[in-house]
Amino acid sequence: MPHAPRPLAAALWMGGAMAAFSAMAVAGRMVASAHDTFEIMTYRSVIGLALVLAVALGTRNMGALRPHRLALHGLRNAFHFAGQNLWFHALTLIPLAQLFAVEFSYPIMVALAAPLVLGERFTAVRLIAAGLGFAGVLIAAQPWAVGGLSPGVLVALAAAVGFAGSALATKRLTRVAPLIEIMFWMTVFQLAFGLALAGHDGQIAAPTAASAPWLVLIGVAGLGGHYCMTRALSIAPASVVVPIDFLRLPIIGVVGMVLYAEPLQIAVFAGGAIIFAATWLNLRAESRGRSAKV
Repeated sequence: MPHAPRPLAAALWMGGAMAAFSAMAVAGRMVASAHDTFEIMTYRSVIGLALVLAVALGTRNMGALRPHRLALHGLRNAFHFAGQNLWFHALTLIPLAQLFAVEFSYPIMVALAAPLVLGERFTAVRLIAAGLGFAGVLIAAQPWAVGGLSPGVLVALAAAVGFAGSALATKRLTRVAPLIEIMFWMTVFQLAFGLALAGHDGQIAAPTAASAPWLVLIGVAGLGGHYCMTRALSIAPASVVVPIDFLRLPIIGVVGMVLYAEPLQIAVFAGGAIIFAATWLNLRAESRGRSAKV
């Protein structure tokens, strides 16, 4: 029998996820002058791999880490690695709130691509949601502002495409693979990608006394955020969990204002609200469709 939804517990787990992802953004800014994005991803993966192995040993679940479905794991992590590197780069180019608003467009990309990749149905609601989401991105990106569509916004949009590809591959993996397997191969593949690209010139900057604590925070927060979100999704519907995640936008807006004197732009929050509405519309339609089939 399926467990009854626990929205309050899911909200608490999402609180942990929001805190983790916001902390990772701040830490990413703090180390950007000392390490390039490939080095940041390398050190993040080293820490993540150590944590996953510790959990697998502690729960006596090492058998789940055997090599299975490596092609799909590789595809998922190629998308995620590209998206995460672009996200860290965008951190240095645009305000935090604008980055998060544009990042939130990836669920709309997933909804559009799912019929082609996962064999799901194309519906009128998905098309309407995609149109709304696109409008929200335009408002948040403000291509009509001075300077037009900035390189930072384009990098953030490219990061969202990477996250969408990762989410689609993850959906396929979750049908057949346990969470510990997904997390383990995520850290292994991304460590390999990071080492190859960070070390292509024969030089990888070692952590300094100033950067090491922030790199540890990135590793712990990155893995912890994904774990908290997965826990939330396991005890409540996506239509409950995903809207909570959008609270990251005003939270990170305040963080950017307090720590970096970034202005709270109404257009960014308006665009984020429209993207939220589009995602909510799509999730509600999917939830009702599943209920009608039961």
